[in-house]
Amino acid sequence: MFDTLIFDLDGTLINSLKDLKESTNYALKQFGYEQKSIEEIRNYVGNGVKKLIERAIPDGVNNPDYEDCLSVFKSHYKINMFNTTRPYPGIIELLKILKTKGIKTAVVSNKFDAAVKELCKNYFGTLINTAVGETEKVKKKPAPDSVLEAMKILDSNKKNSIYIGDSEVDVKTAKNAGIKCIGVCWGFRSKNILIENGADYLVETPEEILKIISNK
Repeated sequence: MFDTLIFDLDGTLINSLKDLKESTNYALKQFGYEQKSIEEIRNYVGNGVKKLIERAIPDGVNNPDYEDCLSVFKSHYKINMFNTTRPYPGIIELLKILKTKGIKTAVVSNKFDAAVKELCKNYFGTLINTAVGETEKVKKKPAPDSVLEAMKILDSNKKNSIYIGDSEVDVKTAKNAGIKCIGVCWGFRSKNILIENGADYLVETPEEILKIISNK
């Protein structure tokens, strides 16, 4: 049985697309750039906010407004990230069951660390044991650093740990960390992308995660 579950955040535990879209478009508007649709934002997320703004702004990092636009995004998102963001149906119930079973839980995300910790504190409280976001000290996913850091904090090993995410970045992260991966089909990417990138398991609902970890 797996005793440690390491979750991606956006698109896995929480649906944050609308708030990400609003903060991206607010930042773009300040510099006179075209607004983005929810589907465009869906395709831009997954590699951290720097990459999100790089993909959203014309010419990416070569745009002279890039750094300022990123700064405006962060400032706006910091005070607006709870507006419409909510846990996916069944997530809170899943986390409560995991806690009663004594299973250790972590969140690893490419979102900047302060936001990751605030979101987890606000929505999950003590249901998540630790949360690791983007910092200068930890390489972003798909590098395995954040997953390995979470496992170190939880005193867990690779054999009994499993990673859960919604994107190709998550599947690659799990592979790079040397652990199994559950791909969730309710997130920001399609089931086909998860299959193409080699997810070990696929689930349509949070409840199915319990079956997988129990049948190891």
